[in-house]
Amino acid sequence: MNHKSHASSAAEFLEDSARVSWHDDTLWWIRAKRDKAVDTVPDWEALREAASEIKRHTLSRLDTYLMQLETQAIQNGIHVHWAANAEEHNRIVYNILSQHHAANVVKSKSMLTEECHLNPYLEERGIQVTDTDLGEYIVQLRHEPPSHIVLPAIHLKKKQVSDTFHTHLNTDPGNLSPDYLTAAARDVLRKKFYEADAAITGINFAVAENGMLVICTNEGNADMGMHLARIHIACMGIEKVIPTVEDLPVFLRLLARSATGQASTAYTSHIRKPVPGKELHLVLVDNGRTAMLAQPHFRDALKCIRCGACFNTCPVYRRSGGHSYHTSVAGPIGSVLSPGQNMAAHGDLPFASTLCGSCSQVCPVKIDLHGQLWHRRQEINQAGYVNGMKKLTAQGFAWLLTRPRLFRLLLNFGGKAGRLLSKRPFRRLSAWTRHRDLPSMPQARFDSWYNKQYEQQK
Repeated sequence: MNHKSHASSAAEFLEDSARVSWHDDTLWWIRAKRDKAVDTVPDWEALREAASEIKRHTLSRLDTYLMQLETQAIQNGIHVHWAANAEEHNRIVYNILSQHHAANVVKSKSMLTEECHLNPYLEERGIQVTDTDLGEYIVQLRHEPPSHIVLPAIHLKKKQVSDTFHTHLNTDPGNLSPDYLTAAARDVLRKKFYEADAAITGINFAVAENGMLVICTNEGNADMGMHLARIHIACMGIEKVIPTVEDLPVFLRLLARSATGQASTAYTSHIRKPVPGKELHLVLVDNGRTAMLAQPHFRDALKCIRCGACFNTCPVYRRSGGHSYHTSVAGPIGSVLSPGQNMAAHGDLPFASTLCGSCSQVCPVKIDLHGQLWHRRQEINQAGYVNGMKKLTAQGFAWLLTRPRLFRLLLNFGGKAGRLLSKRPFRRLSAWTRHRDLPSMPQARFDSWYNKQYEQQK
């Protein structure tokens, strides 16, 4: 796969400083909404711990719960399919659609299908696919992937959406009214729902105990699609299974608050069986998940419930944009998951992090994300995928830091060099300093100041 590195794509994003600022501010505003919502739940940390333990237990018996889910789903009248990888998933979905001569498909809330690149696969075979959630629909019209798993068009402003709709939907040029633009999309999408032969949705949770599928949305498009179309295909990563109905409220209380600061999503749909005369298919997808399950350092990443909280708090994601991650799931969790699927293609992503730990603090299922990012870096380094200059620089620092006398000697020149390099012309020489305002260098080193204070207090 040919794509730009995160660093080069982020550099392009950073060229528009105004966009960087509002992208950063908007995501931090959502993070602040999350914090306010969390503060209203006295047992929040207990909920996080409970969710983490439920997921840990489930992953330790994943085969058992998946088989139970399959048995219960079949008893409910659901057709169950297993896909080892993205290619199998796409082929299964296409075969179902072909058997029913389905030419028009509406789709809602499925990052898994983005991961598997289902849309282009079906379109190449003559099947029209329409993403019906507004954000996904906007980026689909623009031929862009989502930049966020919950807020797929967060990288766009109203002017860009207005221009896109004018080009594709013939709306009034320059009309920036959200009501007007939303109504225009609704008019088009409503026709798509009526014309659809099949609906494809994602799944937030699947209950092994009774075979129930749960979808959480704010726009209701998943419900519209699966109720109107005669075929409903639900696509699900195997890690989405949970053991019992009693486990479900734990995750529902965590999900929306972590994602958007809401107490709950506007729609939480529970699907047990197909409507008489219609078909319901469940496609269970591995695509590298069992391989990750076998890795002690990374299996906890499979606990993820795709809330996007780690995106909203990550200082790197907020200031580099989702498209710089060149993968379907960006942000800290994507930087852990994607190298596990293709290290050669995505080995740069774990380095797109400050390891500040904010992602781990907000994760509703307590994934140690910054720890996993650190372990990914070690793994990628050992596999030989680290940039040569980065590796040489790290080796040089390691050599220097084991020689304290030389290190202290060089510190004498560090302040002067730092004050010189902080000047704007020199900042252009480094990707690290090019887009940062550096603080003023102190006149005295900390160790000199400390030793002086210590002597004075004797």
